[in-house]
Amino acid sequence: MARQERAIRTRRTILKAAAAVFDERGYTSATIGEILERAGVTKGALYFHFSSKEELALGVFEEQLAISLPPQSSKLQELVDSGLVLALRLRTEPLVRASVGLALDQGALGLDRTPAFGMWIDQITRILAEAKTGGELLPHVDATETAEVLVASFSGVQLLSQLRCQRRDLEHRVVVLLHHMLPGIAVPAVLARLDISPDRAGGLLAEGRSLPVAEAR
Repeated sequence: MARQERAIRTRRTILKAAAAVFDERGYTSATIGEILERAGVTKGALYFHFSSKEELALGVFEEQLAISLPPQSSKLQELVDSGLVLALRLRTEPLVRASVGLALDQGALGLDRTPAFGMWIDQITRILAEAKTGGELLPHVDATETAEVLVASFSGVQLLSQLRCQRRDLEHRVVVLLHHMLPGIAVPAVLARLDISPDRAGGLLAEGRSLPVAEAR
């Protein structure tokens, strides 16, 4: 068990170092040597967890979704919660910022960035499909198409927030986005019960970090 915990810590250390170097230098210019120096680990330790720089980038991508949140009685509330928490994490967690930065880095030569968006779209699609099965969505709503629109819209909103004020207003902008998008997909009775307060994110994140991995959505 102690060895497993050390391995988990080492992997996390490597990911944080890679995220920092990718953020500072860009994916194309970043080198494994720089990541090793930043992480303070051996080449063998790094290659035990990641076989290449691209696999390191994929690990950074996965951090964007690597959080368990408390389940809700409404799947649309879970959708709202995931957006609010991601906005908070983007503002406060360098590893998550690096994940989004890599996904949007058009200069990242040799890096397949589609998994970053694919994992995110798949997660939102699953939530929306369950919401539709539960009668929370309007009849015309297609789960996959709506997930793609939501991911594209969130990506644009966070980029605008980054450019204008280093994401200081991101939670507010995401709330505005949700207020515009949700009436077009949610059954009115469900919409009226949703809590879209930006203050909700901090409590959700703290509670989510205390959940066992098995309780992840």
